Amino acid sequence: MIQLKDVAVTFKQKGKTVHAVRPVSLHVEEGDIYGIVGYSGAGKSTLVRLINLLQRPTEGEVLVDGVQLEQLSYRELRQKRKSIGMIFQHFNLMQSRTIFQNVEFPLKYTGKSKAERRKKVLELLELVGLADKEKAYPSQLSGGQKQRVAIARALANDPKILLCDEATSALDPRTTRQILQLLKELNKKLNLTIVLITHEMQVVKDICNKVAVMEDGNVIEEGHSINIFNKPQEKLTQDFIQTATHMDHALETILNNPKFSELEENQWLVELSYLGFQTNEPIISHLYGNYQVTANILYGNIEILQDVPMGKLIVVLTGENRQRKKSLEYLQEQGVEVNILKRHPSESVLKFVKGGA
Repeated sequence: MIQLKDVAVTFKQKGKTVHAVRPVSLHVEEGDIYGIVGYSGAGKSTLVRLINLLQRPTEGEVLVDGVQLEQLSYRELRQKRKSIGMIFQHFNLMQSRTIFQNVEFPLKYTGKSKAERRKKVLELLELVGLADKEKAYPSQLSGGQKQRVAIARALANDPKILLCDEATSALDPRTTRQILQLLKELNKKLNLTIVLITHEMQVVKDICNKVAVMEDGNVIEEGHSINIFNKPQEKLTQDFIQTATHMDHALETILNNPKFSELEENQWLVELSYLGFQTNEPIISHLYGNYQVTANILYGNIEILQDVPMGKLIVVLTGENRQRKKSLEYLQEQGVEVNILKRHPSESVLKFVKGGA
């Protein structure tokens, strides 16, 4: 549905060339909830604005439904943009107009009668859970309600695509969850393709089926969310995921606690990651029965991504060195990702597992 082919954006700023987006190619399929994640300045806002040509590429092609947008006339582009709605971090509502009038605004010059416009606006307010707020003003609403109004307005022309530019960044965690749930419902109900940019991997984890990670204008990693979360390749992606799964805080707490961080010669501090039905298997209990290796669980977490459970454990494995190696081989045979976080200084680095710090 959306294809970005080797798109790049450069600016001239104080005599210097700024590469906001370096050559990037992405393919968003119909019905996707596609997340683009990165820190401030990564280029993600510029990239998403290419999709409706609010930002024209310096080079490359932007195609929506097979139509190359750069080749359209001004009038044709305006018409095409009606199929692409957009919401923003700060809502962009007109403060002097009622909620009804805000949502009605995009319908003013569509040729619809007043009765048709009213019917459409009331349907949209019902859809986003604000049927009783048509006469209210933006100043009377909470942040979450304002974003619901912005979503209703963005849907006024029945778009196929919804672009969300940091749409939850100004909201508290509880309201963020509610807005993300609404977006998931709209994705299914309306077959709405959603492109969502954010600096929070938690948002990606909660809603997106695909994700691209940006840094310094480049897409450094992209793919299905499950694959990215399960086997992140890039250091930045790993950092994002550790934050989203709270592994960073758990590791910091454990490594700063002498009781857990000072290991004996027969111990390893290990991170285990497993996916899908493995979360239902008593793998850990098999370690002692088969290899006489005990596992003291210091931290455990199970996430559900796209209806697939993903588990992470931080454990201290205790046992004879050769048996510990065998136990890790067994875990890997079961499809468990193994990362040795810490070992006793007297032990050599193990090359058959990642890590070995």
